[in-house]
Amino acid sequence: MLRLGGCGLLLGLAVAAAAVMAARLMGWWGPRAGFRLFVPEELARYRGGPGDPGLYLALLGRVYDVSSGRRHYEPGAHYSSFAGRDASRAFVTGDYSEAGLVDDVSDLSFSEMLTLQNWLLFYEKNYVFVGRVTGRFYREDGLPTPELMQVEAMITKGLEANKQELKEKQKFPPCNAEWSSTRGSRFWCSLESGGVSRDWTGVPRKLYKPGAKEPHCVCVRTTGPPSDQTPDSSPHKNRGDLDHPNLGEYTGCPPLAITCSFPL
Repeated sequence: MLRLGGCGLLLGLAVAAAAVMAARLMGWWGPRAGFRLFVPEELARYRGGPGDPGLYLALLGRVYDVSSGRRHYEPGAHYSSFAGRDASRAFVTGDYSEAGLVDDVSDLSFSEMLTLQNWLLFYEKNYVFVGRVTGRFYREDGLPTPELMQVEAMITKGLEANKQELKEKQKFPPCNAEWSSTRGSRFWCSLESGGVSRDWTGVPRKLYKPGAKEPHCVCVRTTGPPSDQTPDSSPHKNRGDLDHPNLGEYTGCPPLAITCSFPL
């Protein structure tokens, strides 16, 4: 189990994971010998029906043989609409209409791009890569298009955002929370609140984030130097992160209480 001497370790793992993923993406989308190029009309023949040459689907232009999962993708199966085409958008939206079963992902968010990345990991692990389909993501020579490079950039930024989110979560873990129609609301901190294992408990505070409509409850360390203090900084006040400018106390809750209750 990782503790907050774990904080640096977890961040290091996040950085390493991002680097590995970036390298993997380049391997997926860069030149590769021995793969086949499909045009969309050719790929459409691979729907797994009688007389069809196979059962394939494409994700971000990469074509996979999903014959081993036939019960999921063959005609009449739940995911049969993915067969014989690149329906990357539907992997995120869940829109299985003809209008939704398309490869246009240009307006997806960073988090949605990471969902596509997770689907790529799934197909790379469980099915056989057989080639690429030309069009939106790959040119006729099999090399990536500018649109695919933009997808790669979005995934890389999404991984960086995840790393920053992990860093903040280690600094300000979310509080435990409960609500009851008879007792009202309660926030409290523990050694594993927010799913973050650490060697300090902390106290509840409201964290105000730029752009957020409402603050949310986080647990704040009460002793030692501030998390952002550099080794050459002036002596600290042994108040942990209590003086962070984006934090606020809960009215009616003692400043150093680990539990804040708000009866109805």
